[in-house]
Amino acid sequence: MALLLALAVALSVLGAFHGIRLYRADVKLPSDLALALEVGATRTTAVGSLVDRMGIRYAPLILRLMGPDRVARKRRQIDSAGNPSGLTIDRYAARRAVYALLGGVGAFSMLLNGQLILALLMVAFGFFWIEVGLWSAIRIRRDHIERTLPDFLDVLAVVVSAGLGFRPALERVADKYKGPWSDEIRITLQQMTMGVSRRQAFDELRRRNDSEQVAQFVTALQQGEELGSPIVETLIAIAEDMRRTDAQNARRRAARAVPRATLAVTMFMLPGTMILLIGGFVYGANVDFGAMFGGG
Repeated sequence: MALLLALAVALSVLGAFHGIRLYRADVKLPSDLALALEVGATRTTAVGSLVDRMGIRYAPLILRLMGPDRVARKRRQIDSAGNPSGLTIDRYAARRAVYALLGGVGAFSMLLNGQLILALLMVAFGFFWIEVGLWSAIRIRRDHIERTLPDFLDVLAVVVSAGLGFRPALERVADKYKGPWSDEIRITLQQMTMGVSRRQAFDELRRRNDSEQVAQFVTALQQGEELGSPIVETLIAIAEDMRRTDAQNARRRAARAVPRATLAVTMFMLPGTMILLIGGFVYGANVDFGAMFGGG
């Protein structure tokens, strides 16, 4: 047992020294990762940068093990998350390799100490930590976009009704907003500037965002364009539909919250309150439990 523990410690030390050597070595980074490290240097922590450089040599192996289909799906997820802290597919693979190594070494050490639960937690950390951060970023970004979109469409309708064209109006309104939705509009405008058709650019906008409201906006906009509907009326109708959908979703969430609150009150708050009341009455009555149960 002592020999295995010493072996685990030695492997951990060797891994740390190997990571430092990789960090200090002149490793040729993929173009997207090099750009992310340069541009996102102020958006990521020193630990995140160290993890990226430690795992970059193993990123191609991780990507090969994932396969092209899964890599494509993961790339879409990263796009949906808005590339948080400059995350790219190569950076994702590098972190996956490092976290898997740390989780494996940690799980092995916990098993040597007979701590099975902690070992399982370390395995879960190695496999799912990067995924948890990605899922959280996708949800937060989607919620932010869906809160911003109706007001954005109202302002856009006002600017278009003032006589400005749709594309210049998009640029004008996007400059006034900050956040993920403004970033998405700028990407779409840049694609159209590079020669991409308006329909294809908005199809890409819908693909990048896993949001029902964004899909609704793109579909209604394209249908209105095909049918020749006035763009202002289309924008106002989309904003009203989104607010109506938000109200319905809020009522559904409130309806689901009532049973949960009732269960929490019944299972925890009510018994706790009864215990406090009964304990207070007993303590105030100065009951001698020793005499009651024959102890005196």
